Amino acid sequence: MSRILMNEKKKFRISKKLIGALTIFCIFVVALTYITITKSGYWLISGDEFNHVKWVVILDGQTGDMERNDYVASLLKEGKVDSVLVLGRRVYRDRSNADFFAEDLVKITDYDKNKIYVVHHDDPSTIAEAKTIIPWFKARNADTVLLVTSPPATRRAAKLFKYLSGNKPVFLTADTKFYQYDPDSWIFNRESRKLWLHEMAAYLNSFMDLWYEHELTAADSAYYRPIRSVAEEEAESMVDLQTLIPQVDQRIDSLKRASQADSTAADSAGTSSSTGSSK
Repeated sequence: MSRILMNEKKKFRISKKLIGALTIFCIFVVALTYITITKSGYWLISGDEFNHVKWVVILDGQTGDMERNDYVASLLKEGKVDSVLVLGRRVYRDRSNADFFAEDLVKITDYDKNKIYVVHHDDPSTIAEAKTIIPWFKARNADTVLLVTSPPATRRAAKLFKYLSGNKPVFLTADTKFYQYDPDSWIFNRESRKLWLHEMAAYLNSFMDLWYEHELTAADSAYYRPIRSVAEEEAESMVDLQTLIPQVDQRIDSLKRASQADSTAADSAGTSSSTGSSK
């Protein structure tokens, strides 16, 4: 009888331990889920504090709200940056997002056009954008550069640019706090959830992107078109128009000659008619 009671007590202790372990596991899962939902929205964001930088880069991809332009415009007005690099992919035969972005930035800031640079490119990704501009900055011995991109893309952008540049120059990232991404409740908001899932996958993929990459040098330049200031772009456009002047002059001369020929022919016809009538 005592042996049966001992076996029952042993089974009870084992089941009690199992229930305790299961309870602890459930608490752990709930806590992990809570942390994931409430905190992971910030895992993708990397915002650096700074007082002043010489260069700021607006990466391609901002929405029609021009949220990155607005953020940089506020920095320019506060005197926190000196010069701007505006990146944009080609969207027409001879027009790029960079043209539209730079035009808007000049319009809302009235900033010196010699200090706003346009970077036309066909880069399909952030790492390709990095390969385009890092050699340009290295050739100019830039010290510190601020990157402006989508908030959930900041950690990935910082990782790519820092690795490929070897921290020369030093690349900082800014949290623009754009309304389409809410890090506090991303899982309950459709747009925020899409951005979180996309950027988390892109961040994990960035490890593979850098697998065979190396630190870039000034000699690794690969520009789609020369990187020039807005002022230089406008001057180039004026030169292009001036090349058309001879063609326009020739066209005007040909029209004048044709008009004079028509007038002469009309006068000759009128004279012949008058002579025939007098006879």
